[in-house]
Amino acid sequence: MALQVEHELHTRRKGRNVGVGLLLISFIAIVFGLTVVKVLQLGDADKFEKFDHVARPQIAPEEGASE
Repeated sequence: MALQVEHELHTRRKGRNVGVGLLLISFIAIVFGLTVVKVLQLGDADKFEKFDHVARPQIAPEEGASE
């Protein structure tokens, strides 16, 4: 059985697929980079736990406690 030469349409599609793959990888890298920067800017793990836009009384500081 002889091997067939790849059709021109397949080479064009392969090029487009590589382009779409590179765009997806770059998008994932941007989102990952932003996440890393945001986490590193918070610095402390306690700040990271508190930053969820929801009031949680169990982690709120006491009124009479000094920091």
